[in-house]
Amino acid sequence: MSAAHILVVDDEADIRGLLKEILSEEGYAVDVAANAAQARASRARQTPDLVLLDIWMPDVDGITLLREWSSATSEGCPVVMMSGHGTVETAVEATRLGAFDFVEKPLSLAKLLRTVERALDAGRRRRQGGKLFVPGVMGPAGKSKLMQQLRAELQQMASHASPVLLIGEPGSGREVFARYLHGRGARAGGPFVTLVASSLRDADAESRLFGSEESGVHRAGLLEQAADGTLFIQELEDLPPGAQRLLVGTLESGRFTPVGGLEPIELRARLVSSALPGIETRAGAQLRRDLLGHLNTLIARVPPLRDYAEDVPDLLKHHVDRIVDAEGLPFRHFSVAAQNRLRNYPWPDNVRELKNLVHRLLIQGGGEEIGLEEVERELAVQAPPGEPLVKQDLLALPLREAREQFERAYLQQQLLLCNGKVGQLAKRVGMERTHLYRKLRSLGLDFRSIGED
Repeated sequence: MSAAHILVVDDEADIRGLLKEILSEEGYAVDVAANAAQARASRARQTPDLVLLDIWMPDVDGITLLREWSSATSEGCPVVMMSGHGTVETAVEATRLGAFDFVEKPLSLAKLLRTVERALDAGRRRRQGGKLFVPGVMGPAGKSKLMQQLRAELQQMASHASPVLLIGEPGSGREVFARYLHGRGARAGGPFVTLVASSLRDADAESRLFGSEESGVHRAGLLEQAADGTLFIQELEDLPPGAQRLLVGTLESGRFTPVGGLEPIELRARLVSSALPGIETRAGAQLRRDLLGHLNTLIARVPPLRDYAEDVPDLLKHHVDRIVDAEGLPFRHFSVAAQNRLRNYPWPDNVRELKNLVHRLLIQGGGEEIGLEEVERELAVQAPPGEPLVKQDLLALPLREAREQFERAYLQQQLLLCNGKVGQLAKRVGMERTHLYRKLRSLGLDFRSIGED
């Protein structure tokens, strides 16, 4: 496969040279232009796969050049705007004209390279018959097979209009993937509306969901606000009974009527919901089975972070760059030892916990490198009693204590699987029965009580 061709348009020679050097080292073929005339000539010779375009140039500004290219009949390519004096209005105008993204100078090279990768990927999909996706709808960082499979699964689901249920632990990034799903489908240009289920009360559920009409004034509800887009219901089981009943009626009829209104409104929003693992077995208690049946036409399972720990270094870099750019905090990076430690941390609160850890370390400040000792201080919190073994940070414990904790959790779970029968347990774990009795007593495990339970 030939290297992607990138055109850098900037009137500052130092920036042109720096970007050409860096992008060339990353394996891209790079051409540079100092002004609009040179940029036009370069594009005439060869259509690039991506343009990095400065806004403020002496002859023709970047916005004018972007408008010229976006109105051309020939096939375009992604354009990333660069500016050291950017304003919100300029960014909005660039986006309206089709710019893929907008980066500010001085450039964060990590952010720029990530933006380049995203823009090139979007351009490839566009040439293959898709659409050029706008920034902000990419899935979270991560190159693991598990994340690649999940993104591919959601990409396939995005082409349908059926409801999707995202099942995963709290903090695992279900809303991020809901937005990813929204941005990959035909509704990407429509609204993405979030409903926190626990914020609804039976008393106001109908007006919030359906809207209202009073004295000639129409107030759109959540379902209407999300028309031609997506309504994301966060934590499905938290919906009050009245709201569940209203949604079932709407999903079965395909329409709803605002409070005080006379004419029904067609349901034109795609519904995406999130729920905790085991939702299927709990249906009928907190959640109506018929509602779950309507909303789980398609199911995607978002894994806990501990299941794709190899992506932790990428996630750390991703959140450092985002927080530094968003809040103007001093840049810091994690040492190799700190990254390895965090790869082996169980992350009981998943990606949300990782993001909060990064945020705290950046706010606290310090040297440019975040070392192992600093990370250990942040992780020095005891796990709550009864925390599952997979969520316990055994590396924070002395060897003897970690071994005992593991053995206790391991044998307790195995006893449950054997219904408290030590004979079956001995065969299952490969231990002689007398030695096993001794081990159970030393760990304080009462097999009789487990059998009775």
